[in-house]
Amino acid sequence: MIIGIPKEIKDNEYRVSQTPANVEMLVRAGHRVLVEHKAGEGSAFTDDEYAQGGAELVAGAAEVFATSEMVLKVKEPLEQEYGFLREGLLLFTYLHLASAPTLTQVLQEKKVTAIAYETVELSDGSLPLLTPMSEVAGRIAAQIGAQYMEKVHGGKGMLLGGVPGVPPCRVVVIGGGIVGSNAAQVALGMGAHVTVIDKDINRLRYLSEVLHGRLETLASTPASIAAAVKEADVVVGAVLIHGAKAPKLVTSAMVKNMKPRSVIVDVAIDQGGCVETSHPTTHSNPTYLVDGVIHYCVTNVPGAVPRTSTYALTNQTFPYALKLADMGFVEAVTTDASLAEGVNVYRGHITHSGLAESLGLPYTALGTLLTR
Repeated sequence: MIIGIPKEIKDNEYRVSQTPANVEMLVRAGHRVLVEHKAGEGSAFTDDEYAQGGAELVAGAAEVFATSEMVLKVKEPLEQEYGFLREGLLLFTYLHLASAPTLTQVLQEKKVTAIAYETVELSDGSLPLLTPMSEVAGRIAAQIGAQYMEKVHGGKGMLLGGVPGVPPCRVVVIGGGIVGSNAAQVALGMGAHVTVIDKDINRLRYLSEVLHGRLETLASTPASIAAAVKEADVVVGAVLIHGAKAPKLVTSAMVKNMKPRSVIVDVAIDQGGCVETSHPTTHSNPTYLVDGVIHYCVTNVPGAVPRTSTYALTNQTFPYALKLADMGFVEAVTTDASLAEGVNVYRGHITHSGLAESLGLPYTALGTLLTR
């Protein structure tokens, strides 16, 4: 198979979809790999390293997309890349289509076979390709909260962990999944007072046990969220519904009642955000104020630490990419149910039920299309 690796063009996105070592393994498996010039530069991988691994270096993304049978990316195609999409192209990347109706329409119209990292799902409900970036995003979220509490970044001038005789900041994490648990762990390590809110009591029980009871846990209700957010210095939005839009659990009224210059880090922004006043931002312009509250809603948080993130991501994505290359799309998704869960668009149809429901569009089971 001909596999393409273009350079990411999203604002300050420095990750790359495969490392030189992984490219070498693809080449050894008999595949042809095209890598756009400087695609790995942001993650400190040189063109020479890719060339030594057997990759063919090409000048631009247009050639990568035009020649490749499968394109491996990190982030969703942006508008300037839509023209590169074509019928039959296999696209394997993060897509987050529940909050991207225009891209969804483009993928359908061009009949791209689109597999989303974030909806590849194992039988136990875990998301192996989303987990590593959720871990990174959660850990960074606590650091971001600490940063924007500093006066020089517009905050109240408080140290997240306080010092002896001075109380720490109150950090409220909404959602106790991978993002939330990592955010809580780092915030606790920095000395903050941490509250985790989740609807799953068993998850809260687990977090209380593994973190040795050092955090407060609350069952998720509108009242409990409102009360916790009102007293918070930092709120981390860490809600996820597989393949669907995030629910707006923090309302604009709740935001209005927050302390002046408190901070919201809405990590759920990829899926539309779980805070009513959230809208996507970039690393170049990461924050804005609503009712005196600092909102940080960058859609590619892990891109801030691309070397770590690229290794963490590709450790997980490579086996699936190799399977697709070795077997081809149909056999790969037929023999691997978790990979089949990742297919969002195929032959112009939406094949993920959560996505179809979120966008109010028809759903077609992948199996019915594969047998046609």
